[in-house]
Amino acid sequence: MYERKIIPNLNCGLDLIGEVLYGKWKIRLLWFIDQGYQRPSELQRKIPDASRRVLNIQLKELEDHGLITKKIYPVVPPKVEYSLTEFGETLIPVIAVLGNWGDEHEELLRSLILNRFNSES
Repeated sequence: MYERKIIPNLNCGLDLIGEVLYGKWKIRLLWFIDQGYQRPSELQRKIPDASRRVLNIQLKELEDHGLITKKIYPVVPPKVEYSLTEFGETLIPVIAVLGNWGDEHEELLRSLILNRFNSES
């Protein structure tokens, strides 16, 4: 696994939230866990473009940052469920606002992203 060699800059709230939420799937993982998708297989189905390995890494980072908890049931085969912590629940309104902004500007954002993608090809 990648190990950071330089301590991140944590001088303001934006640096801190970037450090906690940096990762392609973390915001979606938090959102889906809040919506009731708690098992790793459910999360994998909701985010099919992500590999199981990457999801596991990002789930572990969210757990390390105190945003989610992992419960392992002592059964065979093992059963794992994730849930938001009280701290993690405080992010859901923020994620909702970001999602609404994206929905409001969907057409423009999609056009800009696709234009950039097409110009790189």
